[in-house]
Amino acid sequence: MKRALVSGGSGGIGGAICRVLGNAGWHVIVHANAHPDRAANVVDAIVHAGGSAEACCFDIADHAATRSGIEKLLAGGVIQGVVHGAGAHDDAPMAGMSIEQWRSVIGVSLDGFFHLVQPLLLPMLRTRWGRIVAISSVAGLTGNRGQVNYAAAKAGLHGAIKSLAIEVGSRGVTANAVAPGIIDTTMAAQAFDLPRIQQLVPMQRAGTPAEVATLVAYLMSDDASYLSGQVISVNGAMI
Repeated sequence: MKRALVSGGSGGIGGAICRVLGNAGWHVIVHANAHPDRAANVVDAIVHAGGSAEACCFDIADHAATRSGIEKLLAGGVIQGVVHGAGAHDDAPMAGMSIEQWRSVIGVSLDGFFHLVQPLLLPMLRTRWGRIVAISSVAGLTGNRGQVNYAAAKAGLHGAIKSLAIEVGSRGVTANAVAPGIIDTTMAAQAFDLPRIQQLVPMQRAGTPAEVATLVAYLMSDDASYLSGQVISVNGAMI
């Protein structure tokens, strides 16, 4: 059974990704930082549905903590799939943005990608099969007022994914990014009411976590073996 690590797997989109991967036959490692109880709930749901899963907890923005956590996981076997879904918001106009706000968002989304993926690469490459997916955002494609830090982090992921895809392609490993638009999560509900969603989204609704997760599961499958280096946006025709 192939093993997949999903950072931010305790969140709304991350949890949906974990459940779909569990249904697809992966052993899912559900990562959390601040909410290990939520990760445990996702694990329970996967196992209850007949899948295989475990939880892990560390701060992905902390290089040493992530490296230690990854080493423990690799002791249980190679990880051939990784979904970097962890992210952070700390919005402010750039003129009033603190260095702490900049670093905290970059630290989780962009530094976290390196901290998570880099130690997994060599073991994955030796198997000559692997799947890497980064969860980005439509903000990384278009920018967004008050989110210079967030948009920079997500756009940085796009460049990292495209470059990594070139580096690992000859070893049967793919790397792609998924850039959701407005998705029906707790965070989105706090930021967008229905009239605003209808104004922004031609499909007149928010997407669902399951709609993102279905695409991620495809990118993690054998069927997506020739799809790599791409940024695919799930946004209801926003852009």
